[in-house]
Amino acid sequence: MTPPLTAHSIGADLFRGLAELERTDDGWLPHRLPARARAQCADPQLASAEAQPSGVRLAFRTPSTTIELDLLRTRVSLTGVPDRPEGTVDLTVDGRLVHQATTTGGNVLHVDMTSGQSEVERGAPGTVRFDGLPEGDKVVEVWLPFHERTEIVALRTNAPIARMPAGDRPVWLHHGSSISQGSNASSPSTTWPAVAAALGGVDLINLGLAGSAMLDPFTARTMRDTPADVISVKIGINVVNADVMRVRAFGPAVHGFLDTIRDGHPRVPLLVVGPLYCPIHEKTPGPGAFDPAALADGVVRFVATGDPATVSRGSLTLTVIREQLAAVMAARTAEDPHLHYLDGHHLYGPSDFADHPLPDNLHPDAVTHGLIGERFARSAFSADGPFANG
Repeated sequence: MTPPLTAHSIGADLFRGLAELERTDDGWLPHRLPARARAQCADPQLASAEAQPSGVRLAFRTPSTTIELDLLRTRVSLTGVPDRPEGTVDLTVDGRLVHQATTTGGNVLHVDMTSGQSEVERGAPGTVRFDGLPEGDKVVEVWLPFHERTEIVALRTNAPIARMPAGDRPVWLHHGSSISQGSNASSPSTTWPAVAAALGGVDLINLGLAGSAMLDPFTARTMRDTPADVISVKIGINVVNADVMRVRAFGPAVHGFLDTIRDGHPRVPLLVVGPLYCPIHEKTPGPGAFDPAALADGVVRFVATGDPATVSRGSLTLTVIREQLAAVMAARTAEDPHLHYLDGHHLYGPSDFADHPLPDNLHPDAVTHGLIGERFARSAFSADGPFANG
């Protein structure tokens, strides 16, 4: 006879990949940026992205064969834009994906992009249940959805659980854009950073922040203060498609971002990754926008709306970003033996576009997330890679 389910207390020591755990009226909300960082930027895009728990998972050792979670998700629905697929929760046993479940219920944040107005449609928590887990003691990780704000309301198992001690694996701290957060991946444990972390045998902290990889000082300070054995920063696409700076500001911003990280991690292997290939922004500046003709047909596709003629006056494209990054890195690596650079074309370049096109002109599909993760692992975690001694 199967033992009854028992509820467990929820605390930060039950999680990996988060900065803070906030007690809400409904449950426990993982944050990937600490409160001090969140207080320094009022951008709703950032607030939404950092509370979407990409890379965040519950981790514990247990002989349980059944695990249940009550989750209160908040989905974002943009007026006139097709909704994203339902969120997925992945369950791994001893590092191997064994079960997946789809989130249900929850809240919907309706956003009218033309007026800037938003409204929350309240809903009830949904339950995900995993049955038939292997008998015996095992390490379980429950990966939360990467694109839905998720509050944990309850955790139940049919056997005791033991919190996992910190330090059992090297920690990889990564920062990037929506691609790093997981956009268009099939599930939270199959985003490209999660794939690379599994292949590299490291404990992932994913600071991929959709639309928000802007070289923000508060993000750099968060990374400075986060214990890590190896660190990577992917720079470029959001700076271009949000059109937030010009050449004059970009180089000093990169230097400042890296200087801040180095203040807390002076000798940790630090890998700067240039932008992946993205045809719409290779020669055309931002801002990026939804393609209205595609939306009329119910399809999400992005376009670049900047004027290529302004590049001569300092506007940024991905081509310009790569040139600027190469110059910055050449100057810094001469004095910093633990600093490394990886051209993003090695992860996804022009030759990949024919076989693995970007479905929405901006984000790779699920298969390509796997490809990028495998290539990153080979580049960074191989015996002669920059993270080999991390």
